[in-house]
Amino acid sequence: MSLSSAARLSLLLGLPLLSVTGWGALQTTPYIAIHATPQYSGRAHMPYANPAAPKGGLLSQTGVGTFDNLNSMNGKGTATEGVNYLFDTLMSSSLDEAAVMYPLLAEKVTYDPERTKFVIFHLNPAAKFSDGTALTAEDVKFSFDTYQTKANPGLQMYLADLEKTEVLSRHQVKMTFKSDNNTEMPLILSQMPIYSKRDWQTKDFTKVTLVPILGSGPYLIDRIDAGRSITYKRNPAYWGRHLAVNQGKYNFDRLKFVYYRSLDIAFEGFKSGQYTLHEEFTARKWVTEYNFPAVKAGMVVKYKFQHQNPVTTQSFVFNTRRAPMDDIYFRQAATLAYDFEWQNKALFYGQYKRLQSVFSNSELEARGRPSADELNILKPYLNRLHPLQRQGVLSQWQYPVSDASGFNRNSLLKARQILLKAGYSYHQGQLLDTKKRPVKLEFLIHQDGLTRTLMPFIRNMKRLGVQVSIRQVDVPQYIERKRKADFDMTTDAMPQSLNPGNEQAQFWGSSAADQPGNYNYAGIKNPVIDDVIQMVIRAPDRQQLVQRTHVLDRLLRAGYYQILTYGKGENWYAYWDMYRMPAVRPKLNAGIDYWWVDEAQAKRVSAYLRKQ
Repeated sequence: MSLSSAARLSLLLGLPLLSVTGWGALQTTPYIAIHATPQYSGRAHMPYANPAAPKGGLLSQTGVGTFDNLNSMNGKGTATEGVNYLFDTLMSSSLDEAAVMYPLLAEKVTYDPERTKFVIFHLNPAAKFSDGTALTAEDVKFSFDTYQTKANPGLQMYLADLEKTEVLSRHQVKMTFKSDNNTEMPLILSQMPIYSKRDWQTKDFTKVTLVPILGSGPYLIDRIDAGRSITYKRNPAYWGRHLAVNQGKYNFDRLKFVYYRSLDIAFEGFKSGQYTLHEEFTARKWVTEYNFPAVKAGMVVKYKFQHQNPVTTQSFVFNTRRAPMDDIYFRQAATLAYDFEWQNKALFYGQYKRLQSVFSNSELEARGRPSADELNILKPYLNRLHPLQRQGVLSQWQYPVSDASGFNRNSLLKARQILLKAGYSYHQGQLLDTKKRPVKLEFLIHQDGLTRTLMPFIRNMKRLGVQVSIRQVDVPQYIERKRKADFDMTTDAMPQSLNPGNEQAQFWGSSAADQPGNYNYAGIKNPVIDDVIQMVIRAPDRQQLVQRTHVLDRLLRAGYYQILTYGKGENWYAYWDMYRMPAVRPKLNAGIDYWWVDEAQAKRVSAYLRKQ
C-alpha cells in the first residue's frame, strides 16, 4: 500500500497519522511568503545584485557614542554596530518584496500558511560556523531556548508565542506556537541570528562581552579598538557565498565602524575622510553644508534613495505613567503647541512632510474617515474608549496647519481653552494642574543638535504656561533612562514595516509598558489597542491586515500618546566616490551590501586625501 506525501511526512517527523487529514494547506517551499507571492524563487541571483561585482576594498561608516557588547541579543550595555555581519539567520529577506524570505541557513520550510500552528526548518547540510564546525538543529534549538529565557524583555515578548523548539533530526527543527494560527511567526523566527551551542558552554549569555562570538556569517572580527572602532574582515571560506541571495553581495574585504561622540563631530570626520559612507539625518546640513572642498572636487557624492517603506515614526513621546501626561486633554493641548509649518520653513528648508500616521508613506496609513470594514471592527469597542479618543477615531484625522508665521496663535488659543475646560487654571501666566500645582516638564535628549529643533515647541509650551527644561545626557545614560521610563517627554524614532505583526505589541501593548527595555516608551495601557494588535497579528490575508492596521493607526493617533513630527520617504547618503552599485536598485532598502569598490576611483580618492 502506498502512502500519501503528507503521510510519509508525518512518519518522517514522528507525527500521528490521524493529524495529517487536518493539514489541507501544509506545504514545503524554498521560501516564506506572508500574504504575498514570491517573485524570485529559483533565480540564480537577486535582481538588484551584480553577480560579477569585484571583491575587495573597505567600506567605513560611523557609530555614535560608544559600544561595549558584541552580544546584541541580551539587551545589555550598548551593542556594537555591524555585529549582524557575524551571524546568519535561517532565511534572508527580499529587499524588493514585503514579508518574503529566501533560503539561507534553511534551504526550505514546511508550514501551513492558512493556519500556521508550527513551522519546520530544513537546514542546509552545508551550513557551517566560521571555525568549520557544522551548524545543526541543536544550535537552532539552543539559540531560541536561550532567547526565550535570557534575552532582553523586548525580544522575549517578541517570541512569546513560541511554545517549544524541537530537534527532529540533525538538519530539521520544528517550532510550535502557543496560538492556533500565527501567520507571522515563521517570518519572525527566520530573522533571528543563530548562535553556536558549543561556543556558549563556558560563557554567560547575560553579560556584556567584547570577546568574539562564533557565528556563521560572511564576516569575522578583524580588530576592536574598545569604544572607538570595530573592523570586520570578509571570510573567504564563508559557507553561504554560493547561495542565490548572496551572489554579488558582501563585496567589501573590510567593514569598519568609527565611533564619535555626536553626529556633528562624526560629520567633521567624514569630511576629512576618516570614514567613507555617511547617512545624513539633518535637513539643514543636507541643504547647506555639502559644499566642502571634497564635494567641489567631485570626490564626495550625494545620493538620495527613495524607498517604499513606511516612514520612520519620529515623535515627541509623552510618558503617560506620570502626571500630567496621564491626562489625554493635556496631551491634546501640548500637541497643538507643535508648529510643523514654521519649523519646516525656518529650520528644515522645506525638506520634510508632517507625519499624520505611524505608517506614513504606505497603504497601511489610515486616511479620511473609517471605511465600512474599519467601522465593523471599531463598533464593539467605541463605548470602551475615552470620549476624546472615540471622537478622534471616527473623524477625518488631520493635524492643524499653521500659517508658518512662528506665532501659532490659533492652535495655542485652542489649546488654552482645552486646558481650562479640563480643570487647569492659571496664576501669573503659570499653568496650574487641577491640584493648583505648577506644571513643569523635563525633556530628555542626548543629541547635541536637537535643542535647536526643540526650542520652538518649548517656546509655545511656555506661552501655554508650561515650563519645559531640556535635560541632555550621554548616550548610555539616555538609553538607561528610557529603559526605566525615567523621563517626562523624549524623542523617538520608531521604524515600521510593510508587514506589521508581533512587534506592535512591543511598541504599544499594555504588557510592554511595564517591561524595562521594551519599546512602549509612552506607557500605553489600552485594552482596545491590545485587542486590535492581536487582530493585526492574526490577519488571514493582506486585505484584512491593511484594514486592521488602519484601525490601530486611528487608535494610536486619537490617544495622543505622542506628537508625530516630521519625516521623509527617502534616505540621504554621501560617500567618497569610490563605490558603485547595481543598475537595478531595490525598493525597500538601499542595498549597500550589494555595492562594491571601483579600484581606480579608490586610488584617486586616496591620492586626493594624501594631498590634504
